[in-house]
Amino acid sequence: MPLDLGPVWLTLRLAAVTVALLLVVGTPLAWWLAHTRWRGKPLIEAVTALPLVLPPTVLGFYLLVLFAPHGALGAPWLELTGQTLTFSFSGLVLASMIYSLPFVVQPLQGAFEAVGRAPLEAAAVLGARPLDAFFSVASPLAARGYLTAIVLGFAHTLGEFGVVLMVGGNIPGRTRVISIAIYEQVETLNFAAAHVLAGGLLAFSFGVLVLVYALNRRYPVHAA
Repeated sequence: MPLDLGPVWLTLRLAAVTVALLLVVGTPLAWWLAHTRWRGKPLIEAVTALPLVLPPTVLGFYLLVLFAPHGALGAPWLELTGQTLTFSFSGLVLASMIYSLPFVVQPLQGAFEAVGRAPLEAAAVLGARPLDAFFSVASPLAARGYLTAIVLGFAHTLGEFGVVLMVGGNIPGRTRVISIAIYEQVETLNFAAAHVLAGGLLAFSFGVLVLVYALNRRYPVHAA
């Protein structure tokens, strides 16, 4: 039987949408974490990093409860859109954003901390407004952090299993991503197809790590 590439395209789409939204949400959060002196900062950092230590099935279970039609997030979403968050692509995107959040925020936070305050103060002296200084000075200096965040966030989303299975299930064309497809092929003893999908994911993940480590060596960050 020919290999179904539907899960591949769905996963790539999920990863692209997730990373794009995470950059929008994660950039101000990372900027705030890099510059705030609030005593409660470790609490926010711990919440942001929680997906790193929580078993995916635990996180997926609580997201399933929140996304349910009568859940805290699922109910208003259902009323607003007429669709459920559970077992939908929108639910997968939101769950993936939560699951991959630290892989985007932490590289950005480290990059912003390395930029320091001196370039921003110099821009302010030259008359730049805070937002102008961010886009014209801080963001270019933190370019490597952005690249690392994009690569890691994208790769991490590609490999999700427990969270997407709990929230999205296994609906062809809607929620069946690569990891779910591999599991299904193994369950049906179709090891040839499982090898192709798993091997492609393994090669991509290895290439991502090589790229990240190469960039870190080639473009070291120096604190201002």
